[in-house]
This record gives sequence, C-alpha cells and structure tokens, in this order.
Amino acid sequence: MTTLPIHDAIPDLLAALRDAGRAVLQAPPGAGKTTVVPLEILRAGLTPGRIVMLEPRRLAARAAAERMAETLGEAVGQTVGYRIRGEARTGRDTRIEVVTEGILTRMLQSDPELAGVGAVIFDEFHERSLNADLGLALCLEVAGALRDDLILLAMSATLDAQPVASLMAAPVVTSQGRSYPVDIRWRDAPLPKTARLEQATAELVAQAVAETAGGVLVFLPGEGEIRRTEALLKPRLPPDCTLRPLYGAMPFAAQRAAIAPVARGRKVVLATAIAETSLTIEDIRVVVDAGRARRARFDPGSGMARLVTERVTRAEATQRAGRAGRVAPGTCYRLWTRGEEGALAPYPPAEIEAADLAGLALELALWGAAPDDLPFVTQPNPGAYAEAQALLRMLGALDAGNRITAHGRALAALPLHPRLAHMLAVAGAQAAPLAALLAERDPLPRGAPVDLALRLEAVSHPRRYAERHPHPANRAVIERIRAEAKRLENSANAPRSTAMNAAEMAALAYPDRIGQRRKGDAPRFVLSGGKGAVLDEGDPLGAARLIVVTDTDGNPREARIRQAIAITESELRGLFADQIAWVDTCAWSKRDRRVEARRQERLGAVVLDDRIWKDAPEDAVARAMLDGVRDLGLAPSDAARRFVARVELARAGGADLPDMGEPALMDSLDVWLLPHLSGIRSAAEWKRFDMLDALRARLTWDQMQALDRAAPAHFTTPLGRRIAIDYSGEAPEIRLRLQEMFGQTTHPTVAGQPLRVTLLSPAGRPVQTTMDLPGFWAGSYADVRKDMRARYPKHPWPDDPTQADPTLRAKPRS
Repeated sequence: MTTLPIHDAIPDLLAALRDAGRAVLQAPPGAGKTTVVPLEILRAGLTPGRIVMLEPRRLAARAAAERMAETLGEAVGQTVGYRIRGEARTGRDTRIEVVTEGILTRMLQSDPELAGVGAVIFDEFHERSLNADLGLALCLEVAGALRDDLILLAMSATLDAQPVASLMAAPVVTSQGRSYPVDIRWRDAPLPKTARLEQATAELVAQAVAETAGGVLVFLPGEGEIRRTEALLKPRLPPDCTLRPLYGAMPFAAQRAAIAPVARGRKVVLATAIAETSLTIEDIRVVVDAGRARRARFDPGSGMARLVTERVTRAEATQRAGRAGRVAPGTCYRLWTRGEEGALAPYPPAEIEAADLAGLALELALWGAAPDDLPFVTQPNPGAYAEAQALLRMLGALDAGNRITAHGRALAALPLHPRLAHMLAVAGAQAAPLAALLAERDPLPRGAPVDLALRLEAVSHPRRYAERHPHPANRAVIERIRAEAKRLENSANAPRSTAMNAAEMAALAYPDRIGQRRKGDAPRFVLSGGKGAVLDEGDPLGAARLIVVTDTDGNPREARIRQAIAITESELRGLFADQIAWVDTCAWSKRDRRVEARRQERLGAVVLDDRIWKDAPEDAVARAMLDGVRDLGLAPSDAARRFVARVELARAGGADLPDMGEPALMDSLDVWLLPHLSGIRSAAEWKRFDMLDALRARLTWDQMQALDRAAPAHFTTPLGRRIAIDYSGEAPEIRLRLQEMFGQTTHPTVAGQPLRVTLLSPAGRPVQTTMDLPGFWAGSYADVRKDMRARYPKHPWPDDPTQADPTLRAKPRS
C-alpha cells in the first residue's frame, strides 16, 4: 500500500477519537485524508457501526468511494458504498458510506438516533456549506442527548480549526503533508476591465503549455466559461494536448475521463472548484488559476439561491496552487498581479451567512428547534431567517407560531427548494418539468424573450422549439432538466385530478411574484409582494395584464424581469380565492396630488377590482392627508409664520413652550394637525388652509399667557392702535406711519430687545428703519422732515416730534 502524508497523523487521530470521540483534522490538499482516514477508522475497530462520510460534491463522493473500494480490492457497494441524489451503491455489508450533504440531513430527520451509524466524518468542512453546518449542529445535539458513543470528525485543508474545535470540544490533529514546491507566477499588470475572462485565460494556458511540461489544470468559475475557453483553446494547443472539461453537472463518464490519465501526450483539464479538493487528478504539474469562484448567494430576484461569480480568496488560491505540487515540483500561473493578491479575502464566507435560509428554516422546524437551540459554528442572520420563515408561512409549511405543518413535512421530504417543493406537492407529477426547469440555469441565451412557456417548449418539444424560435436552447442544460424532471416525477405524489397549466403552477411557487401591469406605456409591473419590476421594451410579454415572475436581476428598487409567464385573473381566483379580499384604502396620490379613497379587491398588492369609496370616514381621509402634507410640505400663512416665530423667540429666552421648528412640526403632524384637517383632501385645499388655529391649539392657556408676556403679538402705538409684530426676521419688527409715533420718546422693546421700527411715509413707503427712535428724532429726522414737507405738505412735520401729538390725519384746512 502506498504511504501518503496523512499516514503520519493517523496514530494521533485514532488516539484522539478513542479518548474524546471527536476530533478536528487539518491536512493539506493531497495528503490523502479523504480516502485513508475512513479506512483507518474501520481497521482500528473504533466503532461497530457504519462510518458515514459527507462530501460536498457528487463527483467527489463517487470518486472517494471508488478509490477506497479499489484499495480494499473490492467493487463499490461492498465494504465501501455511496449514496448521492438519485443514485445509491450500498449493500448489506457496507461499513463505509460516502454521502452528499443533503443525504445526512434526511438520515437525521428520519432517525435522530442514527441507528447503526457509529461515526460521522465531515470532509472538506472548510467549504462551510449550509448542509455541512446544519449536519454538524444536528449531530452534536444527537451526540449530546441520545448518542454519547457517536464519533464525530471534521476534516479540512484550510480551515481555521480553533472555532470548530471549540464548538465540538475536540482536539485538533494536524498533518503537515509532503507536497512539492510550486513556482507561483503572477501577471505583470492587472487585467484590463474590458478584457474577457475566457480570452485572457486561454492566452495564459497557451503560455503555460509552451513553457512547462506535464498535465495542466485550469480553474474557471463555471460551465459557461469552461465551454467558451475550450472553444478558444482548441486551435491554439499543440496536437498532443487533450482538452478535458470537468464540472459538476457533467455525466459521470465524462467526469471520470477528465480525472483519468491520458495514454500519450499532455492533458489540459478545464475545471470548476470541483477540482480544488477531494479529487485526485493524475499527472497534473501545472495550474492556471483564472482567479474566480462561483458561490451560492441568496438572490432576491429569483427568491432562491443562485450562483454568483466572485474573486477567489487566498485560501482557495493556495489550495488550487497546491494541485501543481502533488507528484513533483510544479508551476502555478495566476491571472492577477502580486499586488492584487493582498486585496483578496482570507477565507470564503460561510454559506449560512449569504445563502437563502428557507430550506434551513424548514429543516429546523421539522427538527423542532430554533437556531439558538443548536450549536452552529455561525448563527444565521436573524433578519434573513425571519424572512425565510415568512415565506414558509405563505407556502403553508409553517403555522402562525412558526411550527411545522403536515404540508411542511411533505415539503421537507422533497429534494427541492421549498417554493418548488410546494408547487410539486400541490400540483403533483405534472409540475415536475417546471420544477426541474426553475431549479436549473436558464436553457435559453441572453436576449431571448422572458416567457417561461418558451423554455417549457424547449424542454418538452425540443425539435418543435428549434423549428419555431431563433434563440437556440442549450442542449446540455435541456438534458439535465429532462433527467431531473423524470426523477422528480417519482418523488411527487399522484397528480391532482384537476390539470394545471404552467402559469398556475408557477403562481403556486411564487405567490409573492404575481405581477400586475401599471398604467402607462412602459411595461412596468407591481408584484403581489409589494415590489416593482420592469420588462425590456418590446418583449412580447409586456402587453400582459397579469404575469407570474419567476426570475429577475434582483434590483431592490425596480427589478428587471428575466423569466415570467402570463396568467389570467380567473386562474388567480381559482388558486388564491381564500387570499383575495376587499380592502378599503385612503391614500395620498402623489401623481394626482389628492387623497384617493378606494375600495379594492386585492391579492397582496395586486388590485383585481377598484371602486370609489364614497363614504370614507373623515378620520381616514385626514390621516391620508397627513401623507399629503409630508409630500407637499408646510405652507403657513403670514399670521401662522409670525406665531411660530414668536414661539421660537420665547423658547430661546427660556419659556417652556413646544418646539415649533419645521422639523419638529413635520415629525408631530398627527398630534397637532390631524384634528384640524377635516375637509382637506387636495393640494389646492391645503394651500388655502390656515394652520394658525392648529398651532395655537398646541399651547395651553398658561403657555399662551407666558407667550404674550415674553413675545407679545402686538405693539400699541401712541394712538392706542394695535400693530402686529413680525418675528420672522433677524429682529422683531413693526411698520407704521411716521406721524403715528409723534410723542414717543423711548424706543419700543419686546422680549428685552429693541424692536426694528420701519417708519412709513403718508403713502405707505419706507422712510427710515431704526432701532433707536430718540436718536432718530434728534438726528436724521431733520433731513427726513425737509424732504417729506416738500412731498407731503398737507401732513404735519413739526420741528420737535417728541412734543407733537401722534396723528394719522392731514393738517386741517385753513
């Protein structure tokens, strides 16, 4: 038997598992942990039960099982077997079972004691998939409550082990490995923003082939990039180079061909992150890293998890480079500069931090626990988790108390996102093709119409579709959808007696994405969940009144629709009769600048019938008008403005009065304005409304008295006439005829400060503004008198105004 680097760590690992029943194993890529550790645990007789090992990918699960069976000189399905989605190779004598992560969750949910299982190994735990985190949390709870004999082992190449070891209360065992040195070669300058990833990668691969010897492993983010790079490389590589794509959705035979060595010449493997860990690809001496990784992210556009392309992390780049040094010294070419490497994140994020949590929320409800009840390495975000629960309540999977329903149990048993599982559970096997289509990438190219019916035609009748439509369907994707649809048909219950069309089934999965076309020329829609969405101009579906949106670009303001299907009102009524209700609404219309009182029949935000609400209560109209005030802003009359200025001046002087600054007034409209808005419904009526009485009503009698003392509303002239004081300027001000102030020997004051006095001519025009009336009488009055006597000879202009009687009259006739 070949000795691998991991063998040096096996004694310490077995000792840790005997003593603690748990361990965390750190071992670099290529150390052999995946295929050696389970066999060594079996040979050591640590447990009489089966050993279950989790692998994050189906190809890795198959390959690991085959390699271990080969080591034992047996066929898969004897001592070593595997179970993945849609396929199982196990037997009565199987002791080591390699499974993909969702399989373990189903095992735990159906049998929490894991009867017959003695050890659970979490391989490649550093990838921190949602299912691996959930599986470890459930296993730790089972071990603590029901199975203290259950052995738990987390294995990783690049994991920061201490948090996991602390959670598991387990020792850390490290294997140093014996990899060969790898020469890292970076770009001299950053890749131009306009450069295409596939073209740049193809050029770098051609350079690597010319400068090195041995097999080449090229890391690209996904199938599309692999196929495009493959097309670019075919005419550029020497004849002795064999190109092999490698990605998760390929047929297993093609995957095996990519892993196996070629008979002669060189092999160039174009792979996704599937080749980072677990798999051994023989004869690889060179790695070309395009520097991109595809990760699961919750996509608000589709309401499900989607794959997004991001920069690799330093941990991933290290793992990829290590593939070149497994059998001999190697070379790694990176499609980024050495300076750019410092900006890379150290580790990829845990999936639980960014993915859709609907499936997790359903599993925890089935388990009967909240996230806080379980030992997660990373707790899910409470807000995202609450959104997931809200979706499950909408689908009927949870009740009002977030407890699982019988329907929810049925959904948890189906291998689909809860949305699609709900559709399959309600519609039966007839929904299988649509469920498979919505779970897969779009089989039509960008630029194709958004209509989901076209995609279903491409799946169900590919030849007819090809004859009728110019946008070619991706054959590989179509074949995957068809194969998955057959598998889902077997998972579904018997079809309902009533047949359902694709639009009705899509509405079952997306009850919050039923779109109603807005008024106007542009194809804009309001969705039943309250969000907005828009179609490209000219798309044939743009004329539809009602649609079901199954995918958008996720823009939070107004999402662009990528997939949808038309639906009729009668179909919606048949599906959601219990959710359609009449709603009375009073709301401010920004467009019409008035309160609209309507009685509407609604499905969420979709309005199926709309009528005028003639007898809307005044209180409801007034509350809606408050939104109008917030939209239009305050429009105080001159009297109201003067009143507010008085209050603010008095407050500045220490008076205990309410804040009447505009921000404070806007924040408290419902307190002071609402009782006075009766009969106001439009912008025009609001413009005519005088808010003075509403403002005065904010003050108690005592406060009004204090205000009159601190900032009186009027000044009494020497004639006994009351003139309003204007407090809105820099200083309180009065305006009056100059003759009316005759005999006034002191300057008038208010709130301890002089009034600004604007003296007017008999014609009402300003003659002088002063804050020192005695000084004016003694000084510039003489010049003013000379000018005014010439202009207004019929009016008195005495030599000494302080001794004259105030008047508003002209001089009596002689």
